[in-house]
Amino acid sequence: MEVILTEDVPKLGEMGEVVDVAPGYGRNYLIPQGLALPASPDKKAELEHRKRQIEVRKEQEREAALGIQGDLDGLAITIPKRVAEEDALYGSVSAREIADVLAQEGFEVEHRFVDVGNGLTELGIYRVPVKLASGVFAHIMVWVVTV
Repeated sequence: MEVILTEDVPKLGEMGEVVDVAPGYGRNYLIPQGLALPASPDKKAELEHRKRQIEVRKEQEREAALGIQGDLDGLAITIPKRVAEEDALYGSVSAREIADVLAQEGFEVEHRFVDVGNGLTELGIYRVPVKLASGVFAHIMVWVVTV
């Protein structure tokens, strides 16, 4: 199934791209969440017409993200977690937890743009990339400590 992305989707594509996805993923997640539109011939023609508007919107988002990047880059946050023997965490630190702490610090970041891989599973200091806009990343320091 072809869809036109209306927002940047991690590991899939950027706003304005036409991508091929599994029908269930497009129908049940991307379209209802407002992240994509079905790619009909009419929509593709409309997309060509709207490319200029999309580029202007992307550039505005990049400019706003560059302003935030200076404040966010190098920011250190601390996340206390319970640990078992040998400093193994109960669970892991997720992107949502990091996004919540950043929101408390005054930075509204969607959790899907915080890249922790499979989660932070041990005590320590991690350098975590945060996507602010298309091509604009900030790297924060996450300290995972015991409660």
